Parts: sequence; structure tokens; C-alpha cells
Amino acid sequence: MELRRGMVSVVTGAGSGIGRALAVELARRGSHLALCDVDAAGLAETVGSCEGRGVKVTSASVDVADRAAVFAWADEVLAEHGSVDLVVNNAGVALTATVEEMSFEDARWLVDINFWGVVHGTQAFLPHLVDAGRGHVVNISSVFGLIGIPTQSAYCAAKFAVRGFTDSLRVELEAGGSGVSCTTVHPGGIRTNIARNARTHHSATAIAGARDEMVRDFDRAARTSPERAARRILEAVQRDRRRILIGADARVFELVARLPAAVAQRIMVGGLRRTRRVSGPS
Repeated sequence: MELRRGMVSVVTGAGSGIGRALAVELARRGSHLALCDVDAAGLAETVGSCEGRGVKVTSASVDVADRAAVFAWADEVLAEHGSVDLVVNNAGVALTATVEEMSFEDARWLVDINFWGVVHGTQAFLPHLVDAGRGHVVNISSVFGLIGIPTQSAYCAAKFAVRGFTDSLRVELEAGGSGVSCTTVHPGGIRTNIARNARTHHSATAIAGARDEMVRDFDRAARTSPERAARRILEAVQRDRRRILIGADARVFELVARLPAAVAQRIMVGGLRRTRRVSGPS
């Protein structure tokens, strides 16, 4: 898909991280923007960074887990902008908990945002793209959508689901000859606030170390900036890539995912046991 000046781009979770970086980069390239986030202050900062570039920027406080709210916002976007060319379903949250201790409420909270939010955003805007005979949907999964990680069962489940959902959508769009396409994105460690904002449980944080240490570990491992991630995503849109990995760590995860399950899981069991020994009993 050609990223032309005057196109209209929709970005969820635009209040920080990859969402903000995408919005700013798209504005720089001359795209009009429809942005949403539940973080009103963060969203206002993003809007301020995008304005003054000769593009129209609209924003709304939308919880992507609320299907009716997402569809109502899609109607507003079409009324305000007249068309949509690119949809990026980026909004996401994190949860650190073992399966044993994870509450159903926390698991549902995460899946409602990380998976159903993607479904809602896709279904709300897809008919408009199909009617126009052009456009692109980008759904953000994760390297945790490639392999199961201890204390990340709900997050992995949602990101695996995003991967399967988007792969299925890609086949349907190609078979239907609609002119619309889609891409699944698997970022590795990106320097965002997702670890700081994660919900955690006692034994899970004991496994990973104290919360502050967990955040520091994430920051050290997160080698890719949101700005670089945004450029890679837009490059993938231009090249009509089916699936992309972002960061050297993402390529490592993909290699581990290709191993026989017994081998890959033994590697993670060994790492988890070492971490427990270092952290001590919970």
C-alpha cells in the first residue's frame, strides 16, 4: 500500500509507545489521523506532537474492549474524515501472573483489550476499507505470540489469538480480491511503559524479582525505540508484508519457536528455575 499524503490513518492506543510513534511518523508523512486511547493526558500529548504539520488530527477517549464504543467511534471517524486508508490496532496491556494465581477478572481484562480490542477495531473499519477497494489493517501481536512464556499465559493467549485472527483475515482478503490487505506485527522488547503499567501478582513478581527490578530488566532488554518500530511497521505496510518481526530479540524468539516443543520448553524451565534460585522463596 502506498503511504500517500492526504490519506487517513486510524491508530488505537495512541497515547504512548508505538501508538504515539506511529501517529507522529504518519503525520510527518502527511497522513490525516484519527487517534484513540483511554489515557486522555497521553493522547493529548500525542495530538500536540502531530498538529502543526498540515494534517487533520481527531482524537477520542475509547476503550477498545467496549465493542459498541469502538463502532460508534468508527462512525465518527468516517463522518469527520470521509474515508479511512490505514487501521492500526495497537492498544494493549500486560499482566504478570502464574496460571494458578491469576484471577479470572484480570485474565478477562487483558483478553478483552489485547484480543477483542483487535477484533472490534478490525470489524468496525473493515467494511469501509472493502467498500473503497483499498486499505490496510495492521494488528499488533508480540514475540509472546510466537511462544508460551511463564507468568505470561493470558498475554500469550491473547497475542497468539491476534496472530491466528490476522492470518485468517489475510487469506480471506486475498481470496475475495477486495484490494484490502493486512499485516501481523511481532515486536520484541520495545522501550514503552507496558511493563510499568502491568498488573502483577505476588508470586509472579517473586519469580521475576521485585517489581522495580522487573521494570529495570525490561528496560535493559528493550533495545528498540518506538520510533524505529513505527518506521518498520510502515515499511511493512508499503511492502505488503504478511508478518514482521521487530528487533533482534524477536528473531531469537522465532528461532526458539521453531524448535521441537520439548526442547523449547526445557530451555524455559531451566531459565525459570535459575530465576527462582536467584530470587529466593516467595
